[in-house]
Formats: sequence, structure tokens, C-alpha cells
Amino acid sequence: MSITRDAVLDALKTLTDPNSGSDIVAAGIVRALTLDGANVRFVLEIDPAQSEAYAPIRDQAEALVKALTGVGTVSALMTAHSTKAPPDLKPSKPASPTGPQSIPGVARIIAVASGKGGVGKSTVSANLACALAQAGRRVGLLDADVYGPSQPRMLGVSGRPASPDGKTILPLRNHGVTMMSIGLMTNDDQAVVWRGPMLMGALQQMMMQVQWGALDVLIVDLPPGTGDVQMTLAQKAHVDGAIVVSTPQDVALIDARKGIDMFQKLNVPILGLIENMSTHICSNCGHEEHIFGHGGVAAEAEKLNVPLLAEVPLHLDVRLASDGGAPIVVSKPDSPQAKVFHEIAAGLVARGVA
Repeated sequence: MSITRDAVLDALKTLTDPNSGSDIVAAGIVRALTLDGANVRFVLEIDPAQSEAYAPIRDQAEALVKALTGVGTVSALMTAHSTKAPPDLKPSKPASPTGPQSIPGVARIIAVASGKGGVGKSTVSANLACALAQAGRRVGLLDADVYGPSQPRMLGVSGRPASPDGKTILPLRNHGVTMMSIGLMTNDDQAVVWRGPMLMGALQQMMMQVQWGALDVLIVDLPPGTGDVQMTLAQKAHVDGAIVVSTPQDVALIDARKGIDMFQKLNVPILGLIENMSTHICSNCGHEEHIFGHGGVAAEAEKLNVPLLAEVPLHLDVRLASDGGAPIVVSKPDSPQAKVFHEIAAGLVARGVA
């Protein structure tokens, strides 16, 4: 039986915070809780002057979580990083223009894009990242969908990233994927109301000031459309290729073509197209139905002479897995739905682009 975030949090809630008198979860000192298979990591953010008082709390927290069924190793750290918050991601002016740069430690960058919202681009990004990690690749995921960041929820990651020096940002990690998102820097119900220069500066900080470590590939989950974020990524970083996600219907394909045209103008290779929500099979009777039509993305890929990477089915389990913080390739790795993403990952690895 695999361990869950709720089980870990329930165990930690039995410990009392010496300062507030409430449990340590309610007191807000439990940060950066990540589950990587059977391995659990979390941080207790405290006042450095109270490290001696909290040392027994840390030891008890480690022991409680270690005793849970399904837990392998536990790492509980005490940190005073809250006194040095990550750098402000709202610069007053954009950084000076420069040409494309390599991100330190990152071998390849793959952008995952869509012409319009709601086609499942972020779901594809999360599952592809996890599938590549399961294939033995060192994977990072940058959630660049600034106005609608969803990767923290999809990867089951919470807590504010730490910064040892007020400049470098330490990303979080789960399911074998190193992840950074603007969603980790804001409250769930807080809107990001930024103009273009702020977006450009924030994206450059998340690319260049995050300590990504050594990665074989960084997946960048882009916002829908053809705006500032897409242009900034292509102009400031060496992007090895883009994957465009679309549903089969004409409305989605019209916008997908615009996204493809944008990457061509920015000299970013198109690695392939993915038709998401391609078909639905009734769980009761087995009838297959193409709710949004079928074949439109395949025809577009043939027209552009680029690969059709996959036709991903519309299935309830894919949605439930993403909402639950463990993408389908993690929660049900042997399912037909997960197999599609594993095949995409294997194909990218075989081509030497991931």
C-alpha cells in the first residue's frame, strides 16, 4: 500500500507546536512535503533561535512518519530559510535583452504548448515528465503557465520554495521530477495580475535562478496562446523542441496551427503533435465514441511532416489522478492510459531529444 500525503499530514497533526499550542501543521511550520515513492521529505521552518526547542519535535515527527505503513525513508529538516524568502518574482523592469542562453546543468529543453486552453496541455506535461523520470531520465518541470499554474496540484507538491541566499531558489521534488512553479510562490486563490515586462522577468528568474541541478531534460509547461511567455522562452533559452497538444475539433486545431506557426517563426523545431481526448470508451458497455471528432491532429501532423506522438484517450482516471497529485503514470502505471505516455517518453528518448 502506497503512502499518501493525507496520511503523513494526519500523523504530523498529532504533534504540538511549542509556540502556538496548535498542531505543527496548523501552525504552518511544515513545509515542502514531498513523496517520492516510499520516501518522504519535509521541512520544519522555525525561528533559528528556537532550534534546540524544536529538535525533539523534529525527531518525533520523523519517528511518527517512519512508522506509517508504506514509508521507506524519512528526511525531516529544520530550516530558518523563512527569514530569507525567495527573490521577488515581480521585477520593476525586465532584464537587459540577451540572446538565447543555456540553463546551467540542463542538457535539453522541451516546451509543451497549446493554441488554446482546456486541451489538457498541463496534464500531458505532468505525465510526460513522470514517464521520462520512470524511464531513468533526470527530469525537471517548469510550470510557466503563470496565470493558471496547475503543476503543484498535479504533482502533489506544496510549500514555499526556500532560498539559502535570497537569490537562488531551491525547487521542490516529487515522483522523481524536480519542479518549480509560480503557484508555489502565491496563495491558491491569489490572482497573478502582471503585464508583459513582469512576466518576462519572472520567467527568466524561474529559468536561471532556480537550482535545477543536473537534468537530462527540462519540460516547460507553457500557457496557452502565442504571447509574451512563449516568446521570452524561445528568445532567452536554447529550446530543443516543442510539443503541441490539441483536441481533435476544428476550434482547437485553428489555434494549434497558430502555435505551430509561432514556433516556426522563432526557429524552434516541432518535435510532434499530441491529440488529447482523442476517444472515449464507455466503462459500462465498452462502446468507443469520438466525442470531439477524430483524426484532425493526425492530418495536421502529416501536413507539417512532423510525428503524431500519440492519441491520448479521454478517461476519468486521468483526471482523478491529476487532481489527486499523482499523475496516471504514477498512480496506475500499468493502465492503458499510462501506457500512452510511456510510449511518448520512450519515443523521445529513442530520438535523443529527451
